[in-house]
Amino acid sequence: MATEQEICKNCEQAFNTNFNFCPNCGQQAKDDLTVKVLFYNTISNYFSFDARFFKSFFPLLFKPGYLAEKFIEGKRLLYLHPAQLYLFISVVFFFAFSFIQRDQIQSLDESLAKTLKQENVLDTISDTRERDSLKMIQLKKKMVEDSLARAELRQALDDNKVFHGFSETQIDSLVNAPDFKRNGAMNFDFNEKSIDSLIAMNAPQEIILKEMGLPDDAGAIKRRLYEQALKFYKSRKGGSILQAFYDTIPIAMFFLLPIFALLLKLFYRKGGSFAHHLVFSFYYFSFLFTAFSIVIGVNFILDIPDWIDALIAISTFIYLLIALKRFYNQGRFKTFFKGSVVTFLFLIFVAPFTAFILGMFAFLFY
Repeated sequence: MATEQEICKNCEQAFNTNFNFCPNCGQQAKDDLTVKVLFYNTISNYFSFDARFFKSFFPLLFKPGYLAEKFIEGKRLLYLHPAQLYLFISVVFFFAFSFIQRDQIQSLDESLAKTLKQENVLDTISDTRERDSLKMIQLKKKMVEDSLARAELRQALDDNKVFHGFSETQIDSLVNAPDFKRNGAMNFDFNEKSIDSLIAMNAPQEIILKEMGLPDDAGAIKRRLYEQALKFYKSRKGGSILQAFYDTIPIAMFFLLPIFALLLKLFYRKGGSFAHHLVFSFYYFSFLFTAFSIVIGVNFILDIPDWIDALIAISTFIYLLIALKRFYNQGRFKTFFKGSVVTFLFLIFVAPFTAFILGMFAFLFY
């Protein structure tokens, strides 16, 4: 008696209708699409959120170095893959951290709004003649060190009525004033009143940049820095820069993590290939993100005292030492020395340099 056959919707191969799964590709035979199925498949496909996650989660927290050790031994299906575990936990961490970002960005904007109060020098001058004259002089300040500038200013004295009442001596004193001189070096210590006035009169950006000190022979990077500085000065908000900085951190982690593995490789040259150190780094950074995610979650409910935060930070270093000892199987003294040096190099040199690069990138492209 022939058995009834069913065609798999995925691989289009025939199989017995009594089977719950296709023997060729493994897809469920009767997989009705529901909201539950939709989200379960999404999570399981991209994050492998199944029994392996729970089998990996508790050893990750309470058995330092255990998962990395077992993965190197060859038990790679029993526990979640290190890269998958890191990806899932990092997504959770940065999602939780986004709520802190929002508060910090809002607080920064409010602080800058109070401290960088704009003062327009034109508003302090009541005389119409003086206000018009000041506008003309400010538009000419970008050329004050050029002899042609002086000639044009003196010509304006004769041709433009707004200069009536000002002598050549007064014009010369203005163009020779210290505030008018620029040495070509990048210096954002500009005259704020003058910049405020130029912005208020909708002066061209090129004139404002010159007033800020942008030299004529400035390269693309220096010009970009001055343009972004002007953009920041106009908005009086630093939240956009901070947001751009935070947005680049997840990408930077994909460079920081291999660098951490490289430091381990330098101090544990007999500890296996670079891939071995990378496996350890994936699991260790997964632990860090897990610990910080828990801290953020608890802080949403109640405010953790600072001494507890400090204790948690110290515990992550102790966790590292225990994990190193277990994974590389060396003595306590060697483990403490190497772990301390690796941590020192990473926190004192690698992390600050990365923060500087991220800060520059955020400022240039926010």
